[in-house]
Amino acid sequence: MLRRVAPSLRRAILTTSAHGRAGAQLTEPGLSPPHALLPQWRLCSSAASTNSPPPPPPPPQGTPRPAGGSTVSSLNPAEVAKFAAIAETWWDSEGPFKPLHLMNPTRLSFIRSTLCRHFRRDPNSCKPLEGLKVIDVGCGGGILSEPLARMGATVTGIDAVDKNIKIARVHAASDPSTASIEYFCTTAEDLVKEHKQFDAVISLEVIEHVANPSGFCESLSALTVPNGATVISTINRSMRAYATAIVAAEYILNWLPKGTHQWSKLVTPEELVLILERASISVQEMAGFMYNPLRGEWSLSDDLTVNYIAYGMKKVETPSESN
Repeated sequence: MLRRVAPSLRRAILTTSAHGRAGAQLTEPGLSPPHALLPQWRLCSSAASTNSPPPPPPPPQGTPRPAGGSTVSSLNPAEVAKFAAIAETWWDSEGPFKPLHLMNPTRLSFIRSTLCRHFRRDPNSCKPLEGLKVIDVGCGGGILSEPLARMGATVTGIDAVDKNIKIARVHAASDPSTASIEYFCTTAEDLVKEHKQFDAVISLEVIEHVANPSGFCESLSALTVPNGATVISTINRSMRAYATAIVAAEYILNWLPKGTHQWSKLVTPEELVLILERASISVQEMAGFMYNPLRGEWSLSDDLTVNYIAYGMKKVETPSESN
């Protein structure tokens, strides 16, 4: 089930972006979204949470986040160390990454559907992404990169954790259909400096772990060719997400290591749409992920209150827009 972003929401975003170019500051995750946009979002999407989350904890003392920019590093050393500690368990379907293994078929269903529609491909083809250059930003051990390669895409996977890249390379080499994947231990910002670009840029469950979400999305945009596709998934900053994705998943069910997610670093759908708009990516569709504990399966939903995914198109700037 896919949620098209309504024209009224896009008009509100464009208005906000126009004011932003005049000097207004974009709200960062962890702060309240622009009040003028919220009524528009609630009218346009039934997926908005009916219960507003409480204010997030105050930001830690110290140096503030950089304002953004594709050359500003969004790397968070603490997060890199956190995932390096469990890197060897990427392909253990019963290990710390079990939730991602369970969610992967549903994530791929959304990606296959949106990319086939975007690039006018046959979704029933055995290799619908053949000929497309796709990058998996924050690829981990390659659990998304490999099925993308099997769909025919020319895949590049990057991750800031060297252990992840080594494991991904070894696992991909064991199957001829995935042996062509190119893995690099690097960041999106570094690839921007090398002027790399791809038809589709995908980054799943990464933005909530970076130090500068706005700068990170600007880098994803820079890596996307004009009229190309960008796909991002993350967790909403809502009370329901706090209860399920943090308290239940990390402290009760022990699906994830404790401390994997910080509620104040989560990004709401409203914030993500605004951040991407400022990065020249127009969000076209969004969908939520719903977990059925009885069947142990995930499915797409209109409910964005916990896990959600967004697909956008890289806009082509006209000379008047770039000045």
